[in-house]
Parts: sequence; structure tokens; C-alpha cells
Amino acid sequence: MATPTTLPATFVAGNVLTAAQMNDLRGAFRVLQVVSANINTLALNSTTTYADTGLTATITPSATSSKILVLVNQAGIIKEGANASACCDLRLLRGASEISQFSNAVGFTGTTGNNYVGNSGSFYLDSPATTSATTYKTQFKNQVAALGVAVQVGGSVSNIVLLEISA
Repeated sequence: MATPTTLPATFVAGNVLTAAQMNDLRGAFRVLQVVSANINTLALNSTTTYADTGLTATITPSATSSKILVLVNQAGIIKEGANASACCDLRLLRGASEISQFSNAVGFTGTTGNNYVGNSGSFYLDSPATTSATTYKTQFKNQVAALGVAVQVGGSVSNIVLLEISA
């Protein structure tokens, strides 16, 4: 894989790149592959423990130096309203490791009553440093036990897109 390491650190007017530098520039920062997944299956959680939303995708990077750009749209979020403190936390995982808590206290109103939030999205640039199959997924929990939060309510479609970027 070409890298931009042979490029000049700075450019000034009149600089001319060599053929080797042009080839390095062409090979750097390209989208090498795209993987996407969608889900519209209702997921409920009435605990303070993270649970899978069902949104997951797997990519196999072609080089250990590749970056993975993760784009997430978590749809159809609702919090049940019997407790004014109920709200939803969302996080992104690579395998079993949290790499980003992308939404905190979603749906918090400080009042009772259901709160239909809609969507919450995030993007994350990851450096998994592997050429093994790598799975990304989202999880959610309620900050207040015994009350429900849900995603993909009413058939709302959540999406995840993984883009391998050459480095």
C-alpha cells in the first residue's frame, strides 16, 4: 500500500512532485472497502446494564495500517416515562471493547411521561491494527433500573457503515 511518507513536509509555490511522490499521494487515504448493515427489529432494555441493539457489522481490513471510519445512525429511541430520571445511554464497541460512548442521557426530560427521541448518530475513526475480521456494534442501557428504553421503535431502521481507509 502506498503511503504519503515520501511527500514533502510543506509545499511552496513552484514545487514539483516527483513521479514516486505522485504515486504515493494517489495511494494514500483511499476508501478500500465499504460494509453496511441495517436493522429495524425492536430492542428493549429495562436495566442499567448495556445490551445489544442488534445493530452490528463486520469488516476485514486489508492492512494493519488501515483506519476504519464507523458511521452510526441509531433510530427509533424512546424512554418510558414512569420515572423522571429515565434516559438512554448508547455506546459503540469494537469486539467486546467500548471505543465510544456516543450518546449520554438521551431522552432525559426531568418529567414523567414517554419521550420519543428519534435518532442519535455518531462517527468514529478507529485504528484496529489488524487484518482479522473486526465486528462493530452498538449497545444501550437505561440510567434508571426497572424502566424501559428502546431502539428501533415502530420499525425505525438503524444503520451502521464501516469504511476502510488506507493510511
